[in-house]
Amino acid sequence: MAKTSPFNPVEYLQSDAEIASYLTEAYEDENPAVFIVALGHVVRSKGVSNMAEKTGLNRESLYKAFSGKAQPKWDTVHKLLHALGIHMTVAA
Repeated sequence: MAKTSPFNPVEYLQSDAEIASYLTEAYEDENPAVFIVALGHVVRSKGVSNMAEKTGLNRESLYKAFSGKAQPKWDTVHKLLHALGIHMTVAA
């Protein structure tokens, strides 16, 4: 029997459009943790060290924020979205 490996979305987040679509779908989930997990995948796809440098955040704190054991603060999420070039809109 062939051995399978777990799905790793980081391998599929290549373009800005793919990243935006991925985050949009995660945001629309009822569970807010889904968005945080998805954002963590995007951060890893771009490189945690690179994202730490772009945001001025500590690399270790980014790893901790997306470890599943902590919940990142809004300012961390906001800085990451800004560094990724992701613009969120609110519409009625």
